[in-house]
Amino acid sequence: MIEISHLAKKFKVENPKKLSEQERKDPRLKGKFFHSVQDVNFMCDHGQVLGLLGPNGAGKTTTLRMLSTALAPDGGSIKINGVDVLKNPLVARQKIGFLSGSTGLYGRLTGRENIAYFGRLHGMSDTAIANKIDELTELLDLSTFLERRSENFSTGMKQRISIARAVVHDPEVVILDEPTTGLDIMATQTVIEFIKGLKDKQVPVIFSTHHLDEVEQLCDTVTVIDEGRTKYNGDIESFAGLSGKTLHDSFMVSII
Repeated sequence: MIEISHLAKKFKVENPKKLSEQERKDPRLKGKFFHSVQDVNFMCDHGQVLGLLGPNGAGKTTTLRMLSTALAPDGGSIKINGVDVLKNPLVARQKIGFLSGSTGLYGRLTGRENIAYFGRLHGMSDTAIANKIDELTELLDLSTFLERRSENFSTGMKQRISIARAVVHDPEVVILDEPTTGLDIMATQTVIEFIKGLKDKQVPVIFSTHHLDEVEQLCDTVTVIDEGRTKYNGDIESFAGLSGKTLHDSFMVSII
């Protein structure tokens, strides 16, 4: 289980003159600081998939980076299966599998070597790494490119290797930042089926997306963030009921 309460993060604006007109009008800009995340709250239990939604710039990626310990919050709390992430970041990192939207692969390494490297960082033995790569190769359909150097991979290949790298250590919680962005239909379906498999194993999954069809297929709960605040947090059925029409309509209702 992952529990987030009153999460907040601000960034100092080094040069206010370089801000766009839209950024200057954003109510989160207060003096010399931009409050990217102001008050975010949600919970994801075992076996649940939580869809994190929001407009561009809403604070989703900043929130996920704080959950992964890549950023330190200015306020609030994060707990993973009872472990305080802020007090025990090293312990928490062992429990988290994080796919960032900007994390690249080591181009001169093969897909297998990229995955194995992260397994070693998590203290796994060579035998455990090899067995896990075999399992992930089947689940994520990696066999045709696993032994190739990753510098020439397509977007879909890179994403699937990145996901495998993120979960090689069997994390207790998986956090995915827009995992299907830029993927073709077949690669997208592979990722969706993989997330379903994590759910079947009772692993909590939090993923951000702009694709509401994925939310409909996968999610038990939905959290909507806008201007750095939680605007909706609840089950998928209640979310759909906000408009009584489509999930798109419910999303628009939630941010008004």
